[in-house]
Amino acid sequence: MTVAQPDVSVIIGAYEAMPYLIECLSSVEAQTIDPERVEVIAVDDGSTDGTGDYLEEFAERAPMHVLVIRQENSGGPSGPRNVGLGKATGRYVFFLDADDRLGPEALERMVAMADRAGTDVVLGKVEGVNRSAPKSMWGATVERTDVFSSPIKFTLSAQKLFRRALLDRHGMRFDESLFTGEDALFTMEAYLRADGVSVVADRTCYYLVGRDDGKHVTKSGSYALRFDSARALMRLIADLVPAGDRRDQLMIRPFLVTLLPQFGPKYLTDSEEIRRHKLELAGPLMDAYWTRGVARRLKVHERLRLHLVAERRPEPLLDVVRFVKDKKQAAALLERKGRRVYLAYPHFRDRAGGIPDAVYLAGPGEARAFPGYREGGVDTFVRRAARKARRMLTFRETRAA
Repeated sequence: MTVAQPDVSVIIGAYEAMPYLIECLSSVEAQTIDPERVEVIAVDDGSTDGTGDYLEEFAERAPMHVLVIRQENSGGPSGPRNVGLGKATGRYVFFLDADDRLGPEALERMVAMADRAGTDVVLGKVEGVNRSAPKSMWGATVERTDVFSSPIKFTLSAQKLFRRALLDRHGMRFDESLFTGEDALFTMEAYLRADGVSVVADRTCYYLVGRDDGKHVTKSGSYALRFDSARALMRLIADLVPAGDRRDQLMIRPFLVTLLPQFGPKYLTDSEEIRRHKLELAGPLMDAYWTRGVARRLKVHERLRLHLVAERRPEPLLDVVRFVKDKKQAAALLERKGRRVYLAYPHFRDRAGGIPDAVYLAGPGEARAFPGYREGGVDTFVRRAARKARRMLTFRETRAA
């Protein structure tokens, strides 16, 4: 007798997950997809709170096939996920964190989407419970998109449906040397290698649960681990995407989400030694990956801080961070008949500072908030100059005739 291949392998890495694991597994039992189409691979990563015992109890009563693996603590989420991935037999895999839970129709909807659209990655709408969740990518259900055409680069958590053939074809596994950001690296690679990505936005598929004890991997770890994460993600993007506009578009994510927060309000309370070390860690990344194309896509205060990081200028950087922390509104200076808006953050047109005006120039998205702004900017002046040149040329040709 042959056993049909399951449609989806749900991989759960669990460490000290009680009592959140109870609701997590209940959400798996409540799935509307036929239980025969699902397998669960649960890896207890050396828990001491009864997590492993509860997983085994669940395996005995669950309507779908459940494999429980118990191992010594690995120190992070990558190891258990990789173990589960090595045992998976489903056409798709879904990584479910043991303190989160699924929406009841999640697996059925995501598998149906992947089969219908033929895509390799499916994002199901995420909702936060006692914590924030990404929002920009849930505006509409999309059957086929990619990382360049949508804001999916701002959700790089692993809680997505992946076609297992894609992962096997490229030997994709979670980087066990990283203790934060390992899911971002894995998911970005999947986006870049995928034959299309789908978004299920019309029904909540995943509930991201905030633990009362605050034990989230993304909230723990030293600042140095954040730089490790940024470095790995930037290197991956550079390896898979040629230099240019598309690479710059993706580099916004590690610069904005991983690197810039290291030079936010916390930077003001850091010791001199830590501030110096942060600039040392950031230096090679700025040298390698900070470009005009990245800079122009950021808001002025983001661009200004990263410009000063790139220039290794801690004193003016502190001034800007203080200004931003105090939530002050930078004065707007409109020039060129309203077609240029400069935001006067600290050291604007300060001769001693020597920071180029272009760093303070608001892009159209930011400039539209200021009365008197007239969209058009430099391109308008270029077009006007071209028209004038054509008129002059026509005039000269007419006189010559």
